[in-house]
Amino acid sequence: MKKLYYLTGAFLLVFMLVLAPLALSPDAGASEDDASTSGQATVALSKDQDAAAIGDIPFAADSFSRAQVGSNREKDGSYLGYCFYVGSEPGKVSLVSVDGRIYVHIDPQAAEKAGYDLQNPDHQQALMQLLVALDNVNDKGGTPLSADADWVFITKTSYTGNGITLKFDQPLKSGQYYTVITGDDGADISDKTSDRYLNIAFADACVLSPASEVEVTPANQGLEALAEFLSNIDMSPLWITLKTSLTAIVIVFFLGLLAAYFCLRLSPRAQDIADSIFTIPMVLPPTVCGFLLLLAFSRNTPIGQWFIDIGFPLVFSWQATVLAAVVVAFPLMYRSARGAFENLDSNMLDAARTLGWSEAKIFFKLMLPLSWSSIAAGTVLAFARGLGEFGATLFLAGNYLGITRTVPIAIYFEWTNGNIEVAIFWTIVIIIFSFIVILFINLWSRRTTKYRRREGA
Repeated sequence: MKKLYYLTGAFLLVFMLVLAPLALSPDAGASEDDASTSGQATVALSKDQDAAAIGDIPFAADSFSRAQVGSNREKDGSYLGYCFYVGSEPGKVSLVSVDGRIYVHIDPQAAEKAGYDLQNPDHQQALMQLLVALDNVNDKGGTPLSADADWVFITKTSYTGNGITLKFDQPLKSGQYYTVITGDDGADISDKTSDRYLNIAFADACVLSPASEVEVTPANQGLEALAEFLSNIDMSPLWITLKTSLTAIVIVFFLGLLAAYFCLRLSPRAQDIADSIFTIPMVLPPTVCGFLLLLAFSRNTPIGQWFIDIGFPLVFSWQATVLAAVVVAFPLMYRSARGAFENLDSNMLDAARTLGWSEAKIFFKLMLPLSWSSIAAGTVLAFARGLGEFGATLFLAGNYLGITRTVPIAIYFEWTNGNIEVAIFWTIVIIIFSFIVILFINLWSRRTTKYRRREGA
């Protein structure tokens, strides 16, 4: 037994001290060569990863942003082009990737103020390094910017070549400037059904500033980075998940026992129907369960309206997370309890009845104690199911931080928002909890098996 605990401790230690710092490091998902170095010069990235500088190079990149998608725009019925928002002021370095070729616009006045020499190839190479380094830590899983691509540097606000027309710093709205892309004939090249289609992958923008005016504070490393990361984590998904799972398992425990007990007292045909109803949430996709619950308890139904009338709106509330967990976890508890009750010796129960025992006494004094190991295993499995519930909860309760956002929902939305490190952190947390639950089941089963062996000896 001691060896098992040692292995458990070693497992958790590996996750927290090795995988977590690796996953949560600022450069997670990008190699050092891709994110911070290129050639011989080293790119220093800021802690927020929106600024970068290179050694003695007189300019630096600041206020970096990346746009994964743009939008087609029209004005007065005329097609303007596929547009990327750049910022509230003109003069930024604007980059766009079209069909694998990289187009970079540099405003001459902004370059002069920043100390960037348009005729100096070393400055051009340095700017490429800055843009690649910043893009590679902000691509959020999208197509990365590569220094090996075909780069075209542009100083005018309009460029036509390679079948496209680019217009930079276009004031399409008051105080909003865009990069506009069309075919060289003004056609829409973003339409995949068109013969003129070209892949517009992404766009970057940054401010070119004197290096002396840009503060590049390196990010923490190792355990310091982990401590900083953990201090900025909103732990509410964990507490909501635990609160939801613990509340749900109490409800599921009693409902499962009652359903299993009374189902056995029905006729065989009624048992089949009841068993199908009680078990169906286990075979339905969780999203289907959530959709059905949403239909049943929305404000458009009598039940949902009744909850609203009494001041207890159920949909998109914390109580909805509990309801979703109860529905999906109930079949596990029910099936475990029913299987345990069915395996009991009916002759023993009949003997208890001949001695004058009531049904309640038989249930609490015989059925529960003799079935307890299976019931306990079912309880833990139901708890684990409620702990990892996602689809039904998202449909019925939504994603409200501090109210209904559980750990599984947090993982999904952090990933879709590009917060890969946070998603990895919550994944590690849920794996650890799942490991503990499985270990508990194994320990309980082993203890029960040994007890039964001693009783049968």
